[in-house]
Amino acid sequence: MTRIPLTPVGGEAPACAPQAPGPAKAGAAPPPPPSTGQLLLNGIFSENPVFRLALSLCPAVAVTTTVWNGIFLGVAVLLVQVLSSVTVALLHGRIHARVRIPAYTIIIAVWVSVIDMTLAATAPMLYAQVGLYVKLIVAFAIIISRLEVFASRYPALPSFFDGLGMGLGFLFALVTISALRELLGNGSLLGVRLVPGHPLLFFALPAGGFFTIALLMALFNALEARFAAGKGVQAAATGTHGGGHA
Repeated sequence: MTRIPLTPVGGEAPACAPQAPGPAKAGAAPPPPPSTGQLLLNGIFSENPVFRLALSLCPAVAVTTTVWNGIFLGVAVLLVQVLSSVTVALLHGRIHARVRIPAYTIIIAVWVSVIDMTLAATAPMLYAQVGLYVKLIVAFAIIISRLEVFASRYPALPSFFDGLGMGLGFLFALVTISALRELLGNGSLLGVRLVPGHPLLFFALPAGGFFTIALLMALFNALEARFAAGKGVQAAATGTHGGGHA
């Protein structure tokens, strides 16, 4: 019986045959990390975890009734973010890709336990109010996302500054939200009474927390749009002057 060849006589597949995409290069090096200043500014402004990325909004609403609560949780997140980022960067290449998310979770949980016990021993009064949310840091999306996106691809030093920038951005967001809510909702700031009574009690409620975050997000978007427009005008002017000298 004559067998029908699966390819033409020349041995090459026909031009119309679909070609399977080649696998990505596993050892492809990531692009160079941004500068130290850029990493810090990204976390605080352009990639702020709360105002720009809208991550970890539940604790941002739950604990920001007073400035001290915001500072307490913000510092805890800052420490866990920095320590977890450096740990993952030091273990680069030793964590299998298939178990990287459970491994990241274990690393975060270890540092959360350390920070949780330290804060419980050093600041028991504040810990009694926000200690539950310190334990939940292990599930904060911002931390594990930075481990996956940055710390697992870059050395320890850039990962340290990336974690520091993101932690400072989260701390900045919590302090800003809590200051506005405490002032408008309770008439006080850092526990010091400035206005008698409760000027706008709505801001002390959970709904007021979401409303405050929405206002600050809108402010960040407006500032970013104005900044981008200013850079566009400056670039256009530079191009015009450059064209005139050509």
